[in-house]
Amino acid sequence: MPPVIEARGLTKRFGRTTALDGLDLTAEAGRITAVLGPNGAGKTTFVRAVATLLRPDAGTLRIDGLDAVAHPARVRRIIGLAGQYAAVEEAMTGRENLVMVARLFGHDRRTARRSADAVLEQLGLTDAGGRLVRTYSGGMRRRLDLGASLVGAPRLLLLDEPTTGLDPRSRIELWEAIRALVAAGTDVLLTTQHLEEADQLAHRIVIIDQGRAIAAGTAAELKSRAGHDMVDIRLRSHADVEVAASALAHLGELETDAPTRVLRLTAVNGSEELMAATQALLNARVGVENIALRRPTLDEVFLHLTGQPTAAPTANSTETSAAPRSTA
Repeated sequence: MPPVIEARGLTKRFGRTTALDGLDLTAEAGRITAVLGPNGAGKTTFVRAVATLLRPDAGTLRIDGLDAVAHPARVRRIIGLAGQYAAVEEAMTGRENLVMVARLFGHDRRTARRSADAVLEQLGLTDAGGRLVRTYSGGMRRRLDLGASLVGAPRLLLLDEPTTGLDPRSRIELWEAIRALVAAGTDVLLTTQHLEEADQLAHRIVIIDQGRAIAAGTAAELKSRAGHDMVDIRLRSHADVEVAASALAHLGELETDAPTRVLRLTAVNGSEELMAATQALLNARVGVENIALRRPTLDEVFLHLTGQPTAAPTANSTETSAAPRSTA
């Protein structure tokens, strides 16, 4: 099977600003591919190009084997797009919203109702389907927005920062809905600034910065690029921070965050540093709240690769929220 998305040398400029600078990116079928990057890195510009909402200046872009520039109408028939904010009509019921979108996809009334009911069941919204959307929680609105992108049975679903503004519980509910969609056969391209989101959902992660892909792989593969494991230590008392730092200094590179009572030790040999740190703290009679050996986080990977956190602003950013969704 061809990649569901294949971009080669993709370039897009807005005046003097280059949003995509020869981007190479591949998304394989049957997977969730997450695109990470700071504000202005080119994430939304890329999604808009895949959705045929803007035309690249150079390079090639194929969606499920179709040339997105030469055949934009055919590409639109196989994609669904959900932007950063739920685009649903509050004065209509959930079911009416889905039926309306299904009709825009060209379904007759009976097929539209059947598709709407199927999507409501798929996303766990059947009981709420007859309620006005203004009574929905934020998480329910986002799931309904996903449903509006699904009633046309897209081959590929584009999600541009789908959990923006959601509380932790609603975010987890949306993650579950996305996993269910993939299990049912929908491919997903996800952009996000939530490192945990990519870690939880994505089979493959592509990190982009300044319009270029700078790293790609599974979460585990990317974490291995950030260097060694870490020993995280949280002390019981602020008064012990200096004593603990002195006791651990001989074991290797050490970071100390006194306000949070956290010390972080680079672990070249993993469990050996964990045992040595534990013994050193016992010998120094330092009270430890918890101590653990862990892999680098994706946040640390991103900082290591780009030198900035995902949410850092970029000057002259050209990115804007993607349109709610595309229809054939």
